Amino acid sequence: MTAKSLMFQGTGSDVGKSLVVAGLCRALVRRGMAVRPFKPQNMSNNAAVTPDGGEIGRAQALQAKACGVPTSTAMNPVLLKPQSDIGAQLVVNGKVVGNFKARDYQSKKPELLAAVLKNFKDLKNEADFILVEGAGSAAEVNLRDGDIANMGFATASRTPVVLIADIDRGGIIASVVGTWALLPEEERQLVAGYVINKFRGDVSLFDDGIKIIAQETGLKCFGVIPYLAAARQLPQEDAMSLENRMRDGEGGNENGSIRIAVPKLAHISNYDDFDPLAAEPDVDLQYIPPGTALPGDADLVILPGSKTTIADLADFRQQGWDIDLRAHVRRGGLVLGLCAGYQMLGRVIWDLEQIEGDTVLAEGLGLLDVETVLAGDKTLTEVAGKAEGLGAISGYEMHIGDTTATGDNGHYLTIDGLSLGSMSEDGKIMGCYLHGLFAADEFRASFLGKIADRNGGLAYDIQVEQSLDAIAASLEEVLDVDGIIVAAN
Repeated sequence: MTAKSLMFQGTGSDVGKSLVVAGLCRALVRRGMAVRPFKPQNMSNNAAVTPDGGEIGRAQALQAKACGVPTSTAMNPVLLKPQSDIGAQLVVNGKVVGNFKARDYQSKKPELLAAVLKNFKDLKNEADFILVEGAGSAAEVNLRDGDIANMGFATASRTPVVLIADIDRGGIIASVVGTWALLPEEERQLVAGYVINKFRGDVSLFDDGIKIIAQETGLKCFGVIPYLAAARQLPQEDAMSLENRMRDGEGGNENGSIRIAVPKLAHISNYDDFDPLAAEPDVDLQYIPPGTALPGDADLVILPGSKTTIADLADFRQQGWDIDLRAHVRRGGLVLGLCAGYQMLGRVIWDLEQIEGDTVLAEGLGLLDVETVLAGDKTLTEVAGKAEGLGAISGYEMHIGDTTATGDNGHYLTIDGLSLGSMSEDGKIMGCYLHGLFAADEFRASFLGKIADRNGGLAYDIQVEQSLDAIAASLEEVLDVDGIIVAAN
C-alpha cells in the first residue's frame, strides 16, 4: 500500500502540533485506518527507546501509541538533543552519530534529507495515512536553506500542509497571515488551510477573524480547537511544555499527602518520567526552578535525567541544592536519582574521553557509594519484569557510561537476579538507570505505598488511552476531519 500524507506545521513553537497530530492519529485509527506518525527532525532531550534499540522523540512515541503500533526509528529519523546553547547531539535512524555545533550541522542537511525521505517512503508502504509533524515555525526564513523539518521536507515530498496557530498567546491573525506572507509562492501552493488551537470561550467570537484571514490569504479554516483539559493527562513533550506548566502552576496538588520535589536542572531530560506521579490524586509533585530552595517538607526528592550530567551537577551546587539535599537527608527524607541523577548521587564521575566537555573528573554528591565512568556506546534498551519486593515494572535505559559500586550499597530494582541500581544501607537513598518506571502501575503503587499508606491507585496507561480517545472525539467534533483527509496527498 502507499499511504496518503498530510503535514502539520506551526506558526511558532509549542502551538500544539504534537497533541493535534496525536489526536488525529487516534481519530483516524477509530475510523479504521492504518496510521503512522512521522516527524522528519525533532529537537528534544525527551526521548523514547524503540524495540530495536534506537531512540526517537517522545512525542512520536505517544503518537505511535495513539496509532496502536510499536515505536520505530523511522517515525523520527533525525533527533537533535541539545547539550549547550550552540550545540547538540545528533541521532540519525535511532543511533548517535556525534555532537555538532549549529553551523556544522547545516552542512549535513543534504545527506540527512535523503535519510528522512527514505524513512518516509518506508512508512508510506505500511500504512493508509501518514500524519507528519513539523518543528518550530513554518516560516523560519533565515533557516530555510537546507531545511528538512518543515517546508523543505514538504516540497521535497510534495506533502500538503495544514498550519496550526495558538490563539492563547494572542496575535493570532498576524500569526497566520504573517506566516503565509513569508512563504514563497511554491510553498503557499502546498498549504491547504489552518487550524486554530487552544481557544477559550465562545468560538463564534472568532468568526470575523476567520473571515479576515480568508480575505488576506484565501486559506480555509479546518476548525477551532478549544483548550482541551484531557491534554494535561498526557506525557509532556519538551522543555517548553514543562516551562509552560510551571508558569501556569500545573503539576502540583496542594491536597496531596505525598510531597515530591524535582529540581529543574538546566538540561533536564526525560521528565515525562514524572507524569504518572503527578497524575496521582494523593501526590503533590513540584518542579523546583533555579533560584528556589528545595522544600523542607518534601517526602521525596527526585534527581532527574540530564543531557549534560557534569555541567548540571555543577549548577546543582551553584543553586545551593546540594546543601538543601543533605538537610533533607538528615531529616529522614527519601532521595531517588534517575539516570544522570543516579550518577550525581555517587562519589565521582569520570569523563576521560571528554564526552561532555573539558572536565575529566567531577566530584559527586557522595550520597551513594558508587562511581561512574562516562565512556563507550550509548546504552539503549527496554526493560520489563518483576522487581523484587516492588512488583511488575517496565521501562527503558538510555545513557552513556557505567556506574559501579565502591562500597556496601544495597541493590535497587533487582529484576531476574540483575540489579539496575544501588541503594543506601538504610534504604532511603536510591538510584537507577531506568526511565519510565513510574508508568508501571504495580511498581508505582508499591513505591508510593512505602512512602505513605494508600489504597488502590491510578491505572496510568488506561488514563493515557482514555485521554487520547477523549481528544480524538473532541477533534472529530470541532474539526472538519473529512476535509483534512481530502486535503492529504
